[in-house]
Amino acid sequence: MCPESLRLAKGCIDTLSHHQVMLEMISRDYPQYDIIHFHIDYLHFMTSRLLGLRNITTLHGRLDIPDLKPLYTAFPDMPVVSISDSQRAPLPEANWIGTVKHGLPANLLPFSPKPQDYFAFVGRISPEKRVDRAIEIATTLGVKLRIAAKVDNADRQYFEKEIEPLLENPLVEYIGEIGEADKPEFVGNARALLFPIDWPEPFGLVMIEAMACGTPVVAFNHGSVPEVMKDGVTGFIVSDMPGAIDAARRVGELDREKVRGHFEECFTAGRMARDYVKLYERTIAEADTRSSHSDSGVRDADGGEVNAA
Repeated sequence: MCPESLRLAKGCIDTLSHHQVMLEMISRDYPQYDIIHFHIDYLHFMTSRLLGLRNITTLHGRLDIPDLKPLYTAFPDMPVVSISDSQRAPLPEANWIGTVKHGLPANLLPFSPKPQDYFAFVGRISPEKRVDRAIEIATTLGVKLRIAAKVDNADRQYFEKEIEPLLENPLVEYIGEIGEADKPEFVGNARALLFPIDWPEPFGLVMIEAMACGTPVVAFNHGSVPEVMKDGVTGFIVSDMPGAIDAARRVGELDREKVRGHFEECFTAGRMARDYVKLYERTIAEADTRSSHSDSGVRDADGGEVNAA
């Protein structure tokens, strides 16, 4: 549909136009597919309903937005998949058919047994990600913090007013956004990944990226964190700044091979794919059952069966 990510595409102003073209293509070609797996939130709901598409939708974002409640009330027939159980909490009325946690190719990020002497922060610079907490944790311990993070336009003012002055500390190195090729070295060489979030994180992919490298994580107990982390094995789950500083001080006690082992057990792409295949098969079977019932005959006004062909 598009040669590159719309977010990074130069000259792309209206991303919705590309999605509408994609939906038009689906409305034309859908009979050739067994099932369609959407990752575009609710944009396709009306199209899927009108065409009777066999589909599932993985929801990737936050759902604690009041505008979403009437939407999912209006579309109770749309089967949706969560990326953590905690993600569902604001919208229990949605048609949840399963939770499939993210996975990564097993060899995408190599194991790194011997870290260097710095903490890492990866993600967005925004109020809910709390890079200011990461800076405080690292500087309190006298350890270097390397920040690989993007600044979206919506967060530019926050960055310039609240975060930029903190970057003057000699222990803080701001790198900016990095690509996938840079993550093995950046995350794998870190003493720990700091994940001091202050919001209901739906999943937090960077946590399993760190685990794949064997890098422990110090994470605040919000959203999906208890579902992704194994406290005391893959890192430490904390509830306040004193606890976070103490946990960051003790990450050297953790066995990096066990961190990697938890990733291999729970968060590979193979496991994720198997989970989705089960949902595909179940969704197709249920759709076929409904179709066979509707095609088996309908009753006329007098109760007699009529040919539905």
